[in-house]
Amino acid sequence: GQQRDTRETMGSFKIISLSLALHLLQGVRTSMIELKNNGYEGIVIAINPQVPEDAKIIQQIKDMVTEASTYLFKATKKLFYLKSVTILIPETWRDKPDYSIAKHESYKTADIIVAEASPVHGEGPYTQQSGRCGDPAEYIHFTPKFLTGNLLKEYGPLGRVFAHEWAHFRWGVFDEYDDKQPFYISSDGLPEATRCSSEIQGIYIIQKCQGGSCTKKPCKIDRHTGLLEKHCTFIPEESQTVTSSLMYMQSFESVVEFCTEQNHNAEAPNLQNRMCGHRSTWDVVRDSADFKNSKPMTGQPPKPVFSLLRSIIRRVCLVLDKSGSMAAMDRLNRMNQAVKLFLLQITEKGSWVGIVLFDERAIIRNPLIQIISEDDQNYLMTRLPEAAGGGTSICSGVQAAFQVKSIFLMQFTTDGSEIVLLTDGEDVTVSSCFEEVKQSGATIHTVALGTSAAQELERLSDMTGGISTAPSDEAQNNGLIDAFSGLSPRSGDFSQQSIQLESTGLVLNEKGWMNGTVIVDISVGKDTFFLVTWSAQTPNIFLWDPKGQGHHAFSKDVKSRMAHLQIPGTAEVGTWKYSIASPAQILTMTVTSRAANPKIPPLTVTPRMKKSTNVFPNLMAIYAEVSQGFLPVLGASVNAIIEHQSGKEITLELLDNGAGADAVANDGVYSRYFTSYKKNGRHSLKVRAVGGKYKPNLKPQQNGAMYIPGYTKNGKIVMNPPKPEIDLKEAQSKVENFSRTTLGSSFEIKNVPSGMIPDKFPPCKITDLVAKVEGDQIHLTWTAPGGDSDEGQATGYIVKLSKSVLELRDKFDDAFQVNTTGLKPKSANTKETFAFKLENFTLENSNRVFVAVQAFDDTHQKSEPSNIAQAVVHFTVSPSKGRDCLYLLPICTFQALSTVLCT
Repeated sequence: GQQRDTRETMGSFKIISLSLALHLLQGVRTSMIELKNNGYEGIVIAINPQVPEDAKIIQQIKDMVTEASTYLFKATKKLFYLKSVTILIPETWRDKPDYSIAKHESYKTADIIVAEASPVHGEGPYTQQSGRCGDPAEYIHFTPKFLTGNLLKEYGPLGRVFAHEWAHFRWGVFDEYDDKQPFYISSDGLPEATRCSSEIQGIYIIQKCQGGSCTKKPCKIDRHTGLLEKHCTFIPEESQTVTSSLMYMQSFESVVEFCTEQNHNAEAPNLQNRMCGHRSTWDVVRDSADFKNSKPMTGQPPKPVFSLLRSIIRRVCLVLDKSGSMAAMDRLNRMNQAVKLFLLQITEKGSWVGIVLFDERAIIRNPLIQIISEDDQNYLMTRLPEAAGGGTSICSGVQAAFQVKSIFLMQFTTDGSEIVLLTDGEDVTVSSCFEEVKQSGATIHTVALGTSAAQELERLSDMTGGISTAPSDEAQNNGLIDAFSGLSPRSGDFSQQSIQLESTGLVLNEKGWMNGTVIVDISVGKDTFFLVTWSAQTPNIFLWDPKGQGHHAFSKDVKSRMAHLQIPGTAEVGTWKYSIASPAQILTMTVTSRAANPKIPPLTVTPRMKKSTNVFPNLMAIYAEVSQGFLPVLGASVNAIIEHQSGKEITLELLDNGAGADAVANDGVYSRYFTSYKKNGRHSLKVRAVGGKYKPNLKPQQNGAMYIPGYTKNGKIVMNPPKPEIDLKEAQSKVENFSRTTLGSSFEIKNVPSGMIPDKFPPCKITDLVAKVEGDQIHLTWTAPGGDSDEGQATGYIVKLSKSVLELRDKFDDAFQVNTTGLKPKSANTKETFAFKLENFTLENSNRVFVAVQAFDDTHQKSEPSNIAQAVVHFTVSPSKGRDCLYLLPICTFQALSTVLCT
């Protein structure tokens, strides 16, 4: 009908519809990379299942990684090389004799992905990097076009580009160029290109192309700012003598190392300086655990070893605890409710599912059967446990799962299979099967139910790349159903993913109603599924679609105390309303759906943490990526719900404002520091996101190798095609009315003291300080930190000035202090402004001043000094005789060039 046609012709997705291989994230990416004897092992490069089969891609990956290993070894002074790499072939490609079956590897957890172009980044390589300085990134993205060598002129040799992205990914460094601030005022008062090192030679030109011909002219200086005019480009010389830096332009043949403290350009307004305290990239690498645990090699490293593995159809074994403790807190029935949701809605058609039950012993309750129809789902639901009793032997359950077979599968192997292991019991013998688990090739997802589940349980998921969850016994929090709802396929095929729109619960202390709404947005609607559970008596359930039509024919499973309804076809877009009339009891509502259009990715929320264990009082950052394929979703209201294993919850608003824990504003990654430490033990993380606001014309931050505009060679200018402009109207999702609830991996907190929790958290570092001269005053703006990191309110600010970046960086306390009387901090995450005159501060022969800000709290704990902002206090220069405009002296070399070459 009309609704279906609207979905398939959404103009905002004209780019995405052509790019079918947009990735989907749900949960935490778990890298299995290990550094052993200077070599990185276990690197996974995964090809998206919607990339057309092309054997050249595999060979180009091999060539790129081999070249990168040699280059990286030299750049890191013989410290690191790439030892072993797995290339994960999608199931959509034909099987070949040299392909083995994938084990723990998946597209969802891969370190490098090969997928079609992102509307935000185009065909250029980039690294998805949402953490702070020194934090590993999420993944590297290459496109098929890039890998097949069609962009060599624009980016340089593939191996060097890989090394650049690897530094982002592994060591958390940032780019040393900056498209948003391509120039700055240097110590001689003239504009310089933002780069490292500053010794890289080149010229400044503007190129204008029309009708197939291009003209070039020198850049002018803006009389008011002292910077170069808009659209001016720095064109480097092809032949350089400098050796750094590969985080600026790794394509230069002479560039073979990172910028170090000796040649680092600390003044350049790039992301590396802003995020890393104006330290060099090599300093950041030296601070990494990799560096601290390695010594230079004496000889040359071997070439990388490649494994070609192919994904196969999904095989899942449910390993379910039916021991005596599962009789408490309605655990057995709640487990069965969650498993039934998994069978009815989460498993995709064509997958294989088996069941193992265990107490002190294990039995194979059902061999693997293929899910083809509802009959298969219903049959497996009859095989769930009906009574609890006995002890707990987790390894017995896992070992039995390794034996689960099917008479219909011609080839039996545990490689590539998944085990969902749920237990609530203590078991001191879990470690006895660790080695067998490592060798199995299976991925284990663990569900630690309640407060007494075995402490070593998460080791099973950690060592196999699985997901760990820790639902509590508070049924209204719906954690157990959330845990199974999050176990969607990891293949990267978004059309198979089940998306959780809602997960909520309510304790009715007396007869009453549970009322609510669920938004079905335009990106979802297929297989929309409503699940209601109750703890005592069957309630009356009423559901209305956005047009007011009732959908009340829920299928009720009285024994399991649950009811479900699947909307046929594609659900109506808009707000669905439900009302549940019930006696006093616990009720929950869960709603899931799938992509409405197999060519348009659904909007998803991905909770993420950098650590699975955190020791008080270390800062812990929580992230949630809200995206639609590769498109960020901006302006959403995002909240993290952190639940202790006892059931107590803390809600934390996550922000995408480029302050505090949030590295980059308006990139669709919402972040916050967690400081509300209360108890030790397991915690679960759930994220709710609603709303969204389309913000056109926002230029996104890019973390990737630099696009080479051109170069000069033997007195000639050789220009590459202009970098394709990002269509800012298509660089973010236009879905504004949506709701999502997603469970992330569990984490553990240790060393929280009993009694009163001491204040150990100073204000967070300010990272977005900007300084501008207006009249005779310097105006500063920044985002307010809190008294506890990015929460609460700081007590005061210290503002320092210097003529030297290095003085502010290294001797902040000794720098000139500005009078800040009357400057009272605002609440965290609000915009601060402060203006002052330069009094008692002498510039001498400089026209620049550097500014940094430090916050402190009521216990006199101080933040790190902020990023260092530059203000040009005055700029007066007279035109050269015979000219009516200003040119930089280096540009005079341009006028002497006899030939201009455009390619």
